[in-house]
Amino acid sequence: MKPGIHPPYGPVVFRDRAADFAFLTRSTATSDKTVEWEDGNTYPVIDVEISSASHPFYTGTARVLDTAGRVERFERRYGRHGRRGDGAVDKEIR
Repeated sequence: MKPGIHPPYGPVVFRDRAADFAFLTRSTATSDKTVEWEDGNTYPVIDVEISSASHPFYTGTARVLDTAGRVERFERRYGRHGRRGDGAVDKEIR
């Protein structure tokens, strides 16, 4: 690595306040706020809005969207343009 052009890489605490979850990792991100970690040392802390502890995909609370209903509603609204009666696709006119 070329010296003098890279930001400092050090320990940082990322904290998700919504889920009361924090983890210590290494990053080039910095912050003026600090927090005392479990090991007794003080580290810069970065508050994040969402993490693996609060994201619906990781917590298992994700909702499945009704995609079939959306397709049917689209076809009712706009019809099935581009199809012939025999199921073949017509050429698109641009």
